Amino acid sequence: MSNVKARYTVVGAGHGGKAMAAHLALMGFPVTLYNRTAAHVAAIRARGGIQLTFADGQGTEGFAPLRRVTSDLAEALDEADIAMMVIPASAHRDIAQQAAPHLRDGQILVLNPGRTCGAIEFDHVLRTQGCTADVTLVEAETFIYASRSDGPAQARIFRIKDAVPLAALPATRTQQALEALAPAYPQFIDGQNVLHTSLNNMGAIFHPALTLLNAGRIESTHGDYEFYVQGVTPSVARVLETLDRERVTVSAALGIRAITATEWLQLAYDARGSSLNEAIHNNPGYYGIKAPANLEHRYIFEDVPMSLVPIAALGQQYGVQVAAMDAIIRLACIVHQTDYWRTGRTLDKIGLQGLSVSELTAYVNEGNLP
Repeated sequence: MSNVKARYTVVGAGHGGKAMAAHLALMGFPVTLYNRTAAHVAAIRARGGIQLTFADGQGTEGFAPLRRVTSDLAEALDEADIAMMVIPASAHRDIAQQAAPHLRDGQILVLNPGRTCGAIEFDHVLRTQGCTADVTLVEAETFIYASRSDGPAQARIFRIKDAVPLAALPATRTQQALEALAPAYPQFIDGQNVLHTSLNNMGAIFHPALTLLNAGRIESTHGDYEFYVQGVTPSVARVLETLDRERVTVSAALGIRAITATEWLQLAYDARGSSLNEAIHNNPGYYGIKAPANLEHRYIFEDVPMSLVPIAALGQQYGVQVAAMDAIIRLACIVHQTDYWRTGRTLDKIGLQGLSVSELTAYVNEGNLP
């Protein structure tokens, strides 16, 4: 792939998938865009591409011609060197099951992002489906773009992140993945292993608790207030700090020094404060961001089962007290009338039940499962 442009397939044509497909195409890469619902990409297929704009002029704008637009996953994966999965984490399992018969040796599959244990779940599904293709599974810690869909065949990019940690499963393949992705995405950096990228998932800490603790306000105002600025009060921030402390402790039990939420705000936004509450309110990037319009939002239905549940489950398996996480998960179950402990990424579902810390570490670092 060093002498020829890598062929990309973008799986998912939502806000992020459309932006990524268009940006890759304008950078000169052959791009196939897949979406399971044909009607959703009918306008893109009819036009032959996507019109891309940048909010701050930081990239090449214009019409991005796509090589192929399809709702056939086998066709989408057929010529892909790199498949970028830009779908909700709740869809990772289904896509893995559907992709298993169509994968071939040498392909790189990137979860953008993996949330918590995304690559581990994907690998477990491929193995249980009997997939023998030698593919490299990769997960990004967060999505590289801040973007929105401006219309059926239009996308807008507000920001491209300067650095996004990324790790392969096993970690011995991370450098190979970074080299393959570098011509398009030099912003990807070594994330050490998929436990690091999974446990540094800040959405797990910020999104569910902040949404649930503001449930009354969200429903009465339909989200017409500033989510992080007005929604974070000293009491709410104390809950977020407790959740974050549990996440960092779970990470430590696995031998990982996770970044704290306060440290992350400083690194990502240069926002500082003597407490998490102060740091959040000192972040200019949060001003103007409105709350969700209702509680049927991915901050709960994705971030609870696919982010918070697996962190809490790892804590329970390795003897870490996760009472605050359990409380938020149970509140989400009540509000959504759903058992997220049953439907989420529990350790038995992703193949980690009963593994010792050393066995888990050997798996993510070297690919060795007992």
